[in-house]
Order: sequence, then structure tokens, then C-alpha cells
Amino acid sequence: MYTPTVDTQELSILPFAEALAQESGSPCDYDREGWLYVPSQFAPYRYILGTRGQNPLICIGINPSTAVPGDLDNTLKSVERIAKGNGFDSFIMFNVYAQRATDPDCMDTACNEALHRENMAAFRYVLAGCAGTPTVWAAWGTIIEKRPYLFDCLQDMLAIGADYGARWVTAGRRSKAGHPHHPLYLRKDCGLDAFDAAAYREQFSGR
Repeated sequence: MYTPTVDTQELSILPFAEALAQESGSPCDYDREGWLYVPSQFAPYRYILGTRGQNPLICIGINPSTAVPGDLDNTLKSVERIAKGNGFDSFIMFNVYAQRATDPDCMDTACNEALHRENMAAFRYVLAGCAGTPTVWAAWGTIIEKRPYLFDCLQDMLAIGADYGARWVTAGRRSKAGHPHHPLYLRKDCGLDAFDAAAYREQFSGR
């Protein structure tokens, strides 16, 4: 379990570019050739966690928990299984908001704009690094309704995805409101369905 002890507004946020440079240049206790992990040490926030490859399935959750390279939680294990089951050579776990919190109720009550800005820089980096059309798995579930600012953060992600021509998909049944299914409790052979990100963005704009 990980519960934030302070609001991220009280933290000094490491810019994504600096965190990425540290990931590639500092000692670490994981296989850097196999994993992409930014920041490279456990911190109150996480930009990226995934495996390296040319054709990753990019999964978008709400916020990171305690998973690290080689020690995945059940959500990440499910993401890894479904990526492999659908022919991807790697996976990347990304999140609408970068603050670590095992319980989403403990997330910041207001958006940390600096943290969000750096998280979007990380998202652009991930999309730009794909060899072909990026495939982005919408998997934030109904937890998107936990904080009003999460919709605003997501709107920015959807716009960035459009800039890179991302192909959006979902897995599993969507909620009555139209939110995509969370990765947990999905079969490893669960297929991916097309997701109309533009329509979803329009449906929830202004929230």
C-alpha cells in the first residue's frame, strides 16, 4: 500500500526530461535494457513504467500505485498478459495523473499543473517513440470520476493522441456511462475493440 503523505504541490517536481536523462545515466537495480522506468527510483509520482520494444501497447490508467520493474501489481500483470495476447512486443503503463496513490481517494484534491505538464511531456515521448501507429488502450475505468480535474487532464491526452495519429482501443465491457474497463479481471485472451476517443472527448467535455 502507498498513501501520499503530502500534496504534490509541496514537492519539487523533477521535469520529465531530467528524469529520463537520469534513467539512462544513473545506476539502477533493474534491467535497463528490458525496462523503461521514469523516474528510475521510487518517487511520489511516476511518469512511465513498461518494457522496451518497437510495438508497445500503451495502457492508460488513472494514477500509478507501487509497481516497479520486476515487481508488478495485479493491474500491471494483466496489462502485460493482454499486450502479449494481442501480439504486441512490449507494454507501457501510463496514467492520466502521475501521482502515486494506492487508494485514488487519496489523490490530490486539485491538479498540480507542473506535474500534469511533465506527465504530458512523457506521453508525447512515448507516442513519438513508437515505430508505427501508436496503439493506446483506454483503461481508466469509472475512477475517472474521482476528481473533476482528471477529465481536464484526459482531454489534453486525447488531443495529444490525435496529434500523433494514435489508434485508441478498449478491452472488456464499458460502463453504462461509456467509460472504458479497468485492466483487472480481464482474461489474457481478451481482444481489443476500437474506441472513438473523439466522441468520448465530446461526451465528457466541460465536466
